[in-house]
Amino acid sequence: MTHDDHGHADHGHPSHDDHGHTSHAGHGSHSDHHTHTGDDFDWAAMADLLELEGETHSPYVRQALAELARLTPRRILDIGSGPGVAACRLAAVFPDAEVTAVDGAPELLARAEQRAERLGVRLRTQVAEFPAGLADLGPADLVWSGQAVHHVGDQQGVLNQLAGLLEPGGVLAVVEGGLPPRWLPRDLGFGHCGLQERLDVAMAERFGRMRAELPGSVAVVEDWPGMLRAAGLTDARSRTFLIDHPAPLAEGSRRFVRGSLERCRQVLADLLDTEDLATLDRLLDPSDPAGVDHRTDLFLLTAKTVHFGTAPGA
Repeated sequence: MTHDDHGHADHGHPSHDDHGHTSHAGHGSHSDHHTHTGDDFDWAAMADLLELEGETHSPYVRQALAELARLTPRRILDIGSGPGVAACRLAAVFPDAEVTAVDGAPELLARAEQRAERLGVRLRTQVAEFPAGLADLGPADLVWSGQAVHHVGDQQGVLNQLAGLLEPGGVLAVVEGGLPPRWLPRDLGFGHCGLQERLDVAMAERFGRMRAELPGSVAVVEDWPGMLRAAGLTDARSRTFLIDHPAPLAEGSRRFVRGSLERCRQVLADLLDTEDLATLDRLLDPSDPAGVDHRTDLFLLTAKTVHFGTAPGA
């Protein structure tokens, strides 16, 4: 499974909230996105987490879609939509278009439908595995894919498939890369200074391991505009958009930061020293006044990169 708005995972700056999970069909970031089977997986909790992430990161989606304001698409696909935060924004920005949220998890698409009804936008949903189900989606004038490509071993191959969905003159927008998040001051008042930089290093190592272990993994220089051109697209370009939630954080953003730190504590335990693990434990202690639940200096600053390419022939 991969993501909705989800995570920025290349250019040497993988995010703290989305790595090391198994690609399964496009939603995700912050939670542990392994493929889940059986009835013991809490889809409601997953959807809550992903929707919270999408809402927290929504400023970059608004900015990216402003880059596409000149378009008059008839059909839009959000591939790897998760619970539909970006898909509903697409439906609001392009109300005359048929917008389809595509994901491999019916439970998350149900959440997307509920969100669309609540917001009063028109949204279709379609279950499809990523990338195996792409051939069944049909052509579109705009294809959006948020942080799904890096979950596939052959990234160039899947970009070729996404480009192949475009009508002549259609646009592909792929969210990959950006800057790692910052949540806390360099000096927390305890532990070694510079915790977040060490989390960056550990997460980059973990992300590299995840990429190497993907089925059919192919090493590629992650020059995303170059990869879009190799997929046959023109006018390939990248834009990076800032997400800036200053301190003191609103409750939803605070819960997202807590979840991100919980994820770090969970997946990086073998890559951090004992003092950094103790620092994370203190930050996550709900009874500690220096923890993230109570700090007035907690903020969220990050950036997402969106890569655009246009199909020839319009």
